[in-house]
Amino acid sequence: MKNIKKIQLGQNGPFVSKLGLGCMRMSSVWGGPTPDETESIATIHEALDSGINFLNTGDFYGAGHNEMLIGKAIKGRRDDAFISVKFGAIFHNGQWLGMDLRPIAIKNFINYSLTRLGIETIDLYQPSRMDDSVPVEDIIGTVADLVKEGKVRHIGVSEISADQLRKANNTHPISALEIGYSLAERQIETELLPTAKELGIGVVAFASTAEGLLTGELKAPLATDDYRNHFSRFQGENLVHNLQKVEVLKQLASDKGYTPTQLAIAWVNGQGDHMMPLVSMSRRSRLPENMAAMDIVFSSEEMNTLNTTFAIGAILGGTYLQR
Repeated sequence: MKNIKKIQLGQNGPFVSKLGLGCMRMSSVWGGPTPDETESIATIHEALDSGINFLNTGDFYGAGHNEMLIGKAIKGRRDDAFISVKFGAIFHNGQWLGMDLRPIAIKNFINYSLTRLGIETIDLYQPSRMDDSVPVEDIIGTVADLVKEGKVRHIGVSEISADQLRKANNTHPISALEIGYSLAERQIETELLPTAKELGIGVVAFASTAEGLLTGELKAPLATDDYRNHFSRFQGENLVHNLQKVEVLKQLASDKGYTPTQLAIAWVNGQGDHMMPLVSMSRRSRLPENMAAMDIVFSSEEMNTLNTTFAIGAILGGTYLQR
């Protein structure tokens, strides 16, 4: 087993691998075929064998398919895995309808998740985003009751404002904040990230390549059937401008002997000991590359180049936040 670095989630929270495995791509979430289940399970097994124990899912990923898949993968290996589950999003026929974070709904969701996963306790349980119709205190208070019942070990939050994060943490200690964060998506540095750091909350950062923008593989314009055409970041002159910025990342990656994706992950990793890159994978072949990214070190000059090129506002247009 590789001696992978650890991160502590919360001031008195658990220690988990500093690289997290996002399992969403192992299920069909936005429609389309379901990935090869055998390969997905093998990917989870190899991740666990490599010391990556943080497995991230949502009860709405593939309408429960993702949780059942993870349940199969961790059977007989429960102690090797730290299971993080998001809840509250309502889908119908692949379409997102909104959130349901009423206490009665949360108490329903948790039992379905435990059954699908085949476990007695979820390690980290978190609303996938806030529901403005339900007070933050009621949402977190309900999950806190689940902690008392032994169904949940730690509480997280996702896609939340700094003010909401304070309210949540005042209700019950929050261990982790899951949020989109990358070179191309840095707006949360102004309020949300400083608040999380002040409160001692670990940050689980997804979308490190900003929907593929930072992979260095995109060309303008995108294919007409590409889902990213819905995001203004990938449209017209915005995409042309943004890809010019990515050229700097591509050149630096080439100079260092890595891929742009690896540098994008490494930059997130380098933002602090409280920061975990959460990388989605569904194939074992991706593991070595993504794990190697965790060992990349930037010189002060290289970090300055990236931070200047990808300063807040440097990337034009919106992303997943406008879904």
